[in-house]
Amino acid sequence: MEYGLLGLIVLIADIYAIYQVLTSGASTLAKIVWTIAIILLPVLGFIAWLIFGPRGNRATV
Repeated sequence: MEYGLLGLIVLIADIYAIYQVLTSGASTLAKIVWTIAIILLPVLGFIAWLIFGPRGNRATV
């Protein structure tokens, strides 16, 4: 049962990350690359997106 719950958490996190990528201000190529990375490598792709991914429309100081 633990793997089922963990899988559900990973799925929700990946859907959130893909949504954030697609609604970000990044270029189309970057959106495609990030989406493919998140789909092919669900856990590693999500972690990489958290660290290196596009930040959307947030103001930077």
